[in-house]
Amino acid sequence: MTKDVLISISGLHFEVGGESGEGEPVEIITPASYYLKNGKHYVLYDEVVEGVPGTVKNTIKISGDSLFEIRKSGLANTCMVFEKGRMNMTAYDTPFGEMMVGIHTRDIITDVTEDSIDVHISYALDVDSEPLSDCEIDVNIRPVHGRAEQKKDLAER
Repeated sequence: MTKDVLISISGLHFEVGGESGEGEPVEIITPASYYLKNGKHYVLYDEVVEGVPGTVKNTIKISGDSLFEIRKSGLANTCMVFEKGRMNMTAYDTPFGEMMVGIHTRDIITDVTEDSIDVHISYALDVDSEPLSDCEIDVNIRPVHGRAEQKKDLAER
């Protein structure tokens, strides 16, 4: 895979105890940098936080089907660890305050090919030991192509 990639992160967050049964959609698509080191995949990208000046620098590390990490620095600071079949706690520091987040990862499915990386993660979140939401996210990493090929790639998803 090339160094210049597009990362797409999309998912649904279902509020625990919510009445509607409908999930809150989340989606970002942004340029990123990719590299492979010691058998692990790394993706680096910047994230803009709506209504707050500045950015969050994100580093994703993918280690097979068992481990997915997101390290955030800048406006938000944390290291979120998704480990299949385990629960991990992390301090999540935001411009609005700090909270303890529990990540209960049910499943991680990773598909790596020469031209793409696809990851599906199913997990539950709690904040300060209170259940918050059940979540499903999909992460897609693709090389940057010409505009027509990018539109075709996105349409196929």
